Amino acid sequence: MAALNLTPSEPSTFMLMGIPGLEAAHIWISIPFSMFYIIGLFGNFTVLFVVGKEQTLHKPMYLLICMLSLTDIGTATAIVPKALCIFWFNLKGITVCGCLTQMFFVHTGSMMHSAILMTMAFDRYLAICNPLRYATILTNVRIAKLGLVGFMRAVVFILPLTLLLIRQPFCNNRIIHHTYCDHMAVVKMSCGDTTFDGMYGLVGAFIVIGLDLTLIALSYSLIIRSVLRISSKTAHQKALNTCTAHICVMLMSYTPFIFTSLTHRFGQGITPHVHIILANLYFLVPHMFNPIIYGVKTKELRVKVGKYISRR
Repeated sequence: MAALNLTPSEPSTFMLMGIPGLEAAHIWISIPFSMFYIIGLFGNFTVLFVVGKEQTLHKPMYLLICMLSLTDIGTATAIVPKALCIFWFNLKGITVCGCLTQMFFVHTGSMMHSAILMTMAFDRYLAICNPLRYATILTNVRIAKLGLVGFMRAVVFILPLTLLLIRQPFCNNRIIHHTYCDHMAVVKMSCGDTTFDGMYGLVGAFIVIGLDLTLIALSYSLIIRSVLRISSKTAHQKALNTCTAHICVMLMSYTPFIFTSLTHRFGQGITPHVHIILANLYFLVPHMFNPIIYGVKTKELRVKVGKYISRR
């Protein structure tokens, strides 16, 4: 049997097992999953609707928030419906093509999310440190171009991950102990040499995310330096308040990403269900809380949303 399990084959389907060790609790786990997803959809679509309807919100900052909402909707939708099918109906099968497609959209969305957060940091830097030139440097057209560049960067990085896995032989053991097709989870099913696949995923991800984090850190160091030069405490508070929402969103996004990436490769001592739950929360928590944070902390958006709610 051991020899049979190591025989390369061309499987037509994989089996997503959900959260191993917690199969009996899948129904209960599905409740917060579905609630996070539905609340996130409502919040993100509300942001998109309000910004789309209000001409006064057609500004770079709100266009970036809309890009973030679209990315959150896309990544969460790539994961949650299949996870709920596993939890509710025990539908664990997924085709190889479907698995690789899901992996592509999930990780492309993750890279795109990071690019948007980096652009938001640059937006805050210009708004605080160079406000007189803000409108001329960051136009709506330029924001759209930056968004397109971020998307193309994500595709160029993630597409080779998918193409590398297509050429790999998979063992007869087609079980993926996860709720979605994560890159490293699929790599571990291969019977071939996956050294390059794993290293490309790890090194590439940390180069891309590391570059974004470096630029974000540089932006905030310049912001802090500029704020410290202001003598008025009121001006200090006002300047820092404009960054609060972005800082909260970054903490929710980057912290679980780094933890998940490292534990998939080096966290053998961490129980699988803990890792899988955290990997899902990495996508679900920002999906739900990002529109809430920006709705609460951004006065102009909060007022416009309140206007539409009061009308209803």
